Amino acid sequence: MHDSATIFFAFGLTLFAGLATGIGSMLAFFTKRTNTGFLSVALGFSAGVMLYVSFIEIFVKAKIELQSELGEVYGMWATVAAFFGGMLFIGIIDRLVPAEENPHEIHNVEEIDSLEVIIKRETPEQKDRKLLRMGVFTALAIGIHNFPEGLATFTAALSDPNLGFAIAVAIAIHNIPEGIAVSVPIYYATESRGKAFTLSFLSGLAEPVGAIIGYLLLMPFLSPTVFGIVFASVAGIMVFISLDELLPTAQAYGEHHLSIYGLVAGMAVMAISLLLFL
Repeated sequence: MHDSATIFFAFGLTLFAGLATGIGSMLAFFTKRTNTGFLSVALGFSAGVMLYVSFIEIFVKAKIELQSELGEVYGMWATVAAFFGGMLFIGIIDRLVPAEENPHEIHNVEEIDSLEVIIKRETPEQKDRKLLRMGVFTALAIGIHNFPEGLATFTAALSDPNLGFAIAVAIAIHNIPEGIAVSVPIYYATESRGKAFTLSFLSGLAEPVGAIIGYLLLMPFLSPTVFGIVFASVAGIMVFISLDELLPTAQAYGEHHLSIYGLVAGMAVMAISLLLFL
């Protein structure tokens, strides 16, 4: 079992990663233009961190844990199955959320100005319907997407605080454009920058809530075998997020090469930080 200090530290990291959506909200409402080059590099960097730790650190630790419990052959099979099971899990979640309501769909700060024109053409009834639909689906989408991300950060931090910190930073970077994606549609529907910022900021709470719920569900069954399976699944989840969300979004925000430069930089920084803590 983990001591309370480790659990609180892991929860704090997850909270930090989730509330980074507020940074995206501030960018949406206090800047005139989206710095697409910066977001492209930052998202590529986040993907590099996630991919490196997933393959080099998390998968390997899960394999060692499961092989020590189940034997070399069955332990390896369990690790691989859990890794792809994590991918399948996040893939199914992604399919459940309609693309137009998906918080990972790309939005720019500049969209706010164009919506100010569109919103004036709508009747109050149309705006009310849009607000209701958007509020429900946005809350659902954020909760669904952030649950496994929160569990990934929390689980990694329980196993290795340094690893958890690196993943928390990567997910925090990834949540910045998500904050823009949530703020802009809510502003469209409410015409309130304050309400859009608040709801976007609070939506990040789904991440630590997901971590706590996941931990409470797993705690009664927590054993080296269960922990190894969860850890391997986390690796699969993070690889899927990197390949399906982070890299495509990074390339859409900026030039292809910028996202790759960020990817390589993220891998290098992660590799050096892990070497320093050997």
